[in-house]
Amino acid sequence: MARSALLNVMVNAAHKAGRRLARDFGEVQNLQVSIKGPGDFVSAADLMSEKIIFEELSKARPDTGFLMEERGEVKGKDPQNRWIVDPLDGTTNFLHGIPVFGISIALEREGEIVAGVVYNPAMDELFTAEKGRGAFLNDRRIRVAARKEMTDCVFCTGIPHLGRPAHDTFLEQQRRVMRNSSGVRRYGAVAIDLCWVAAGRFDGFWEEALGAWDLAAGIIMVREAGGFVSDMDDGQAMLEKGSIVAGNEIIRRKLLETVHGE
Repeated sequence: MARSALLNVMVNAAHKAGRRLARDFGEVQNLQVSIKGPGDFVSAADLMSEKIIFEELSKARPDTGFLMEERGEVKGKDPQNRWIVDPLDGTTNFLHGIPVFGISIALEREGEIVAGVVYNPAMDELFTAEKGRGAFLNDRRIRVAARKEMTDCVFCTGIPHLGRPAHDTFLEQQRRVMRNSSGVRRYGAVAIDLCWVAAGRFDGFWEEALGAWDLAAGIIMVREAGGFVSDMDDGQAMLEKGSIVAGNEIIRRKLLETVHGE
């Protein structure tokens, strides 16, 4: 697959940071870890990955600003474009030696996500998508699953960490989905979860209380794989509201109704 110049910039940054993460993952027992909050860890590897991505993208597109999990908002001279970056999605998995984590990079142009890259160096899986050009896994075109009945589907979600609000609400949502599906999984890396929806591994995904960096690349991945996404209010304010429901057209709607008990 011939990639655009934009995707090449993003892939190169993800691969460079991924090589460092893969090395650190091999020595996960030796990482220095500080606690940022209950169940929300930040590691030396996370910060180094962000530094590499920031430097690589800044070198390639010096005027483009950033929204990054650790650094926050970094204004650029170009008001139309912004990188949205999670340098290590699935930090807790990473620190526990679970090979489900990734680097997530998206480009937002005039408020719309137009390109996304998610790379899991432990599995060497590279997901890429660009508006109007489809979604790919290691250069192979991917599509969302075509199932139409909830009872045939396997869904993925995220469980609120200890101390976070709405835990009881989530448990009610999970019970409703479990009663109406073939199963619910929890892998702990939102960007990877959404890519797996795009690849048809999961039929759908829902979660709330997320950051824009968790969602941005996964949103375009699902859309370019033929899927549909919305916030929990059935709108398109996913980044602003921090919630998402994803799947094919029929399953996304049924999953949203089930989560709300309709």
